[in-house]
Amino acid sequence: MSIFYTGQGDTGESNLGGNKKVDKSCIEIETLNVLDELNSLIGLVKTQALPDFIKEMLDSIQEDLFIIQAHIGSLMFETKSSSPNFLPDKVNKLEEWSDYFEKKVQPARGFVIPGATGPSAWLHWLRAVSRRTELSIVHLNKTTNGKLSPAILAYHNRLSSVFYAMARYLVKEAGKEEKNPQYK
Repeated sequence: MSIFYTGQGDTGESNLGGNKKVDKSCIEIETLNVLDELNSLIGLVKTQALPDFIKEMLDSIQEDLFIIQAHIGSLMFETKSSSPNFLPDKVNKLEEWSDYFEKKVQPARGFVIPGATGPSAWLHWLRAVSRRTELSIVHLNKTTNGKLSPAILAYHNRLSSVFYAMARYLVKEAGKEEKNPQYK
């Protein structure tokens, strides 16, 4: 059997573990897919000229996303094995990072137009994808009657803010000026 494909999903169903097949269009699979997209985009962003400490933060976020995917997988297949714990301290970590960047940047309130620097533009894209991921997580939680950990919901609510804060920090560190929309 091939490592890169199984051929088992050719009929529109997926068997990601256990003995239960699910339709590939279900919300659980959709959520796993957007989490995978987010994680892959983080990998792409890490190829940019970023400070090492930000790359380490992104590494940590990628690890967290894998834990979240494991939780969703265990919900889907109602497995007896437990996925790694997703504790509220992961949310606290994101809040601490956001606070750190806010103190460094001391930004004015308001929207900014992405693109002041290349790396910051990538982080703004990451922010947008993370917001879409959050919507999928919220939708999944509603369709499963609240089976997701509250920490997972809070984490995704904070995640786009961290990416936004990182982007703003990179612009300030580069000595560039951010533009605000003029709405004209």
